[in-house]
Amino acid sequence: MLSTIDDATLMKVASALGGEEAIKLIEHLKSVDEITDDEIANKTGIRLNSVRKILYKLYDHSLVSLRRTRDPKTGWFIFHWKLQPSQLEGFILSQKRRVLEKLNVRLEYEKNHDFYFCNSTECKRVPFEEAVELVFHCNTCGKPLAHFGNDQMIYKLSEKVEILRKELGE
Repeated sequence: MLSTIDDATLMKVASALGGEEAIKLIEHLKSVDEITDDEIANKTGIRLNSVRKILYKLYDHSLVSLRRTRDPKTGWFIFHWKLQPSQLEGFILSQKRRVLEKLNVRLEYEKNHDFYFCNSTECKRVPFEEAVELVFHCNTCGKPLAHFGNDQMIYKLSEKVEILRKELGE
């Protein structure tokens, strides 16, 4: 059904969305065409509540689809779930776009600010405006603040942005 590369990627995505239980759930979904959440819970040993939670997370990202039928005895809805591995590429692309957007915001922030730092590992660097308010003394430890060159960080962020842009064809 899935190639080994797609399968490994699918397992990584499952792990990110729901941990070990999601991996177990996906493994089971791969072996059937369509299955109910009750059947998954019974066959995997995962609590029904957790099964539903994971399935809805996967559904939110279009990695599974559902078909709804009505139980003739109880009148309740029965949800039949199906894995949609073809949607995996779209999910990964949307995640990459989201990461690219965040990296661009961070890159712009780094480019547009001067930072100051006391060289203590427990303390954080502060932008110039905040350093002025603190009279160039660390808010945490009280040590004097010195200019912090962020050229290396800007370079690394720019590299990552460029790599993602190429992967996305931008």
